[in-house]
Amino acid sequence: MEIFTEPSSSISFTSSSLLSNGTSIPPHNMPDPTTVTPVHAGASTDHSQSIESVSLSRLSANLERLLFESDGFDCTDAEIIVEGSPVGVHRCILASRSKFFYNLFSSRDSDDNALVKSDRVKPRYEMSELVKCGQVGRDALMVILGYIYTGRVKPPPPDVSVCVDTMCAHDACWPAISFVVELVYASHVFQVTELVSLFQRRLLNFVDKAHVEDVIPILNVAYHSKLNPLLDHCIQRIIRSDLDDLSLEKVLPMDIAEKIKKARLASSQPNQALDPQTLESTSTHEKRIRRIHRALDSDDVELVKLLLNESEITLDDAKALHYAVSYCDSKVVSELLQLGPSNVNLKNERGFMPLHIAAMRREPAIIVCLLNKGASVLETTRDGRCAVSICRRLTRSRDYSLRTEQGQESNKDRVCIDLLEREMLRNPMAVNIEDSVTSPLLADDLHMKLLYLENRVAFAKLFFPTEAKVAMQISQAEQTSEFAGLYTSDNSGKLKEVDLNETPMMRNKRLRERVDALMKTVEMGRRYFPHCSQVLDKFLEDDLPDLFYLEKGTPDEQKIKRARFCELKEDVRKAFSKDKAGFSSSSSSNSSLAERHHKPRK
Repeated sequence: MEIFTEPSSSISFTSSSLLSNGTSIPPHNMPDPTTVTPVHAGASTDHSQSIESVSLSRLSANLERLLFESDGFDCTDAEIIVEGSPVGVHRCILASRSKFFYNLFSSRDSDDNALVKSDRVKPRYEMSELVKCGQVGRDALMVILGYIYTGRVKPPPPDVSVCVDTMCAHDACWPAISFVVELVYASHVFQVTELVSLFQRRLLNFVDKAHVEDVIPILNVAYHSKLNPLLDHCIQRIIRSDLDDLSLEKVLPMDIAEKIKKARLASSQPNQALDPQTLESTSTHEKRIRRIHRALDSDDVELVKLLLNESEITLDDAKALHYAVSYCDSKVVSELLQLGPSNVNLKNERGFMPLHIAAMRREPAIIVCLLNKGASVLETTRDGRCAVSICRRLTRSRDYSLRTEQGQESNKDRVCIDLLEREMLRNPMAVNIEDSVTSPLLADDLHMKLLYLENRVAFAKLFFPTEAKVAMQISQAEQTSEFAGLYTSDNSGKLKEVDLNETPMMRNKRLRERVDALMKTVEMGRRYFPHCSQVLDKFLEDDLPDLFYLEKGTPDEQKIKRARFCELKEDVRKAFSKDKAGFSSSSSSNSSLAERHHKPRK
């Protein structure tokens, strides 16, 4: 017989000042509810309610401590894996407060859902499997669990619900919207109805304030959670917006996109009917553009070239670059830029350049592709946003402030902002790669030059993996064969196989292509990642020659040389940390200075 009952805690309980700072109240600060104090009959009811309120507050404090403070003793009996790390929970509490968890834990196939089947190991549940219709992070999960345990809704952590734009009021920026969207997904799936109602009201407040692009995730969560009032409000907002039909088809459920298009068609009042010949010509033009877009969806740039040759449509007519930046990977964007003449600063019907769209997507390789082709970083949209302000408004404070350890992947959002800010403030003088690389290893000999470049890029991949990957993608260095240098052989020590049928002319051509690609990689690094390049310059110019002799000499000599090499790596680590810290302190001031000098056009 099912004993589950719906949670009786009220949202109004969150207004209590108790536990507002997330800490429990010591018992000696509370009156003892078992103590009987003589009172007159008229006050007995109020006194009883006061005792009940204090008892509930104490219970809430104890359960909160059970969730957030283990005190070295773990009494949880299950784990939810979110963002790769476990969160310990108590199944009895979750089952008593949420029908979803009651059914999950009591079902016959509960053990099948758990990733670990053992009497001694806690059952584990992946968040991605529990909430399949959306993405929920650790911070959002802890807010939901905090309410389930205590009956109180804690405020979100500031660093995950605010952006890094200093001019933003944070009342409708993307991090604020995204966090509430996660809360709605979780509370809907976990069937905590009072939280669904609360967060739905918050999203309703966002719809009219946010940019239309940020309304799309709100509409999607309303659609999947069956929140009809919120869904209708989002639909009306998009109907009034300038969001094009192609974008609707790409990001919205099919039935919702059709509903919006029909509503727009019904509300439009054409001044005059077009003649059949004009209609046919317009239809043919649109079909050809659609074919080009479908070819881009298939990453088939050669087919795009054939379609352009068969018709009079150009890349600019089809807005092919805008489409590729929106939906294709960086390799397709790079190939498209090489395909033929196109205006990299062309604005679409909504007033967006490809660089504005790339900033919304926050893909460093695409941003570098466009900047390398002359995209203007200072150009603004119709509402006065430049690329860097778009990117900052989309970036969470935590992601931007997160320190990256040496050798770890840098946060893409931070890399995008750094790229755009440097481009706004950089010296426009061109960099001569032959003059800038001044290592003594760079002699006239092709092999020595190639050996230096291979090792420079190898160390860049070791110390700055994200930045090196972007520079190599733009330079297409990964498409050329590696030269067997100091750090390009495999772990077994065997060099790459040699093609015995390769003629000297063919070999020189292959090596020259590799040199050109690596030199372009270094050039891209110096232009877009100058601080990283300075660290590499110092390391390579001072210490790289010693590395060739690590494998020579007696065992004792090799041991001494390897100890010296470890010291050099530590010097690089300190320089890396100092470089990052210096840029972080100057980034905000440079950004505000740039925004004062580049105000939106009126």
